[in-house]
Amino acid sequence: MLKREDFVFCIGYQGDAAIVDGRLKKAYRSLSTAELLEKGLYRAAFSSAIFNEDEEEIMLVVNTWNQMTGASMKTSEEMKRLLGIFSVPADITKVITL
Repeated sequence: MLKREDFVFCIGYQGDAAIVDGRLKKAYRSLSTAELLEKGLYRAAFSSAIFNEDEEEIMLVVNTWNQMTGASMKTSEEMKRLLGIFSVPADITKVITL
């Protein structure tokens, strides 16, 4: 199972391994979803909300995204499709940090 900090900064997958951005992870690993949003790290913030399984956090990211971009997303599903982040994969057994 992926740790939160690995999932939040994951940039892709290769087989059963998650590929993680080590620079971002080191700099921002301890930030909350709201703090990631404040830093402009929208993808990381959305991943954090998905990991936390918190619908309020998810919608906070969606609404903030809408405000910043002029988009008009109404559901978390739209944001999931946009970013390609749907859930924490259960079959990941390794982490590769770049």
